[in-house]
Amino acid sequence: MLMKEYRICMPLTVEEYKIGQLYMISKHSCEQSGGGEGVEVIRNEPDTHPQYGPGQVTEKRIYLSSKLPYWMRTFVPRIFYVTEKAWNFYPYTITEYYCSFLPKFSIRIETRFENDNGQNDNVFGDAPTPKENVCFLDILSDSIPDKNYKKSEDLSYWKSEKTGRGPLQAGWRNCSQPIMCSYKRVQCSFEVYGFQTRTEEFIHKNIRDILLVGHRQAVAWTDEWHGMSLEDVREFETELQRETNNKMKNNQVTVVDSPSRPSFSRSISVTDEHSLKKMGVPTITIPDDTPSSPSSSSLKSPMRLNSTPE
Repeated sequence: MLMKEYRICMPLTVEEYKIGQLYMISKHSCEQSGGGEGVEVIRNEPDTHPQYGPGQVTEKRIYLSSKLPYWMRTFVPRIFYVTEKAWNFYPYTITEYYCSFLPKFSIRIETRFENDNGQNDNVFGDAPTPKENVCFLDILSDSIPDKNYKKSEDLSYWKSEKTGRGPLQAGWRNCSQPIMCSYKRVQCSFEVYGFQTRTEEFIHKNIRDILLVGHRQAVAWTDEWHGMSLEDVREFETELQRETNNKMKNNQVTVVDSPSRPSFSRSISVTDEHSLKKMGVPTITIPDDTPSSPSSSSLKSPMRLNSTPE
């Protein structure tokens, strides 16, 4: 299991970001949905936690087959999704990701929002994260994938008319007011011998890019959401969820109706190369990685995967 703590500062208050986060997630999900991929909202309803009090629980399906590297696509079904479950007890949230097709795959993200510039070394209150596992992400200067770049979201040009904030300049994290930090402790696991290290590094790279893009957008879109009430943003969230789900339903019909490689209802073994070749599934050879945890070294038998997603 590979664990990292990401710290992302923004020129906002924690109270402001309560609205900005909901707005950003809804709009971003809608923008990213299309062509058979994106986010489908299954559940979004109030919930109460015995420790954290009232909040919101959401469940989503994230379709992303084409975003996987080639070496993973060789054994992943054409219609592939990850389930996201999130418990929002703001300013503390828990988000978990899993996939029934890959039972050894999981991601857990704990988040704390604080009105500081990221200098709290034990924000979760249990034990400090080792310094080598702490990653500061700068929404101004850190690189993002070229496909995600938009000048309107470049914070070196950003200027908020409603708040008078921006543009951001080098060293802004040490002098900006207001300022807050999103602390995210991310644990990802893919305990399949020969795939573990490469896959976990791939997951963290994508998480880093998603966090940078999302937090940049939350700031760049400040004038769109600033001044909205919680009721306003929930109404906006519901409207965009309906639009996003409609996109996904229409696109999935197209994907299902298009030619695709045959699906199999029986379980197969990732390491059963002979069986895969008989069924016409291409195989590749990947050098064994050194197991990164004691638990992974005990995986002597092939991992069983159900090749038809539930």
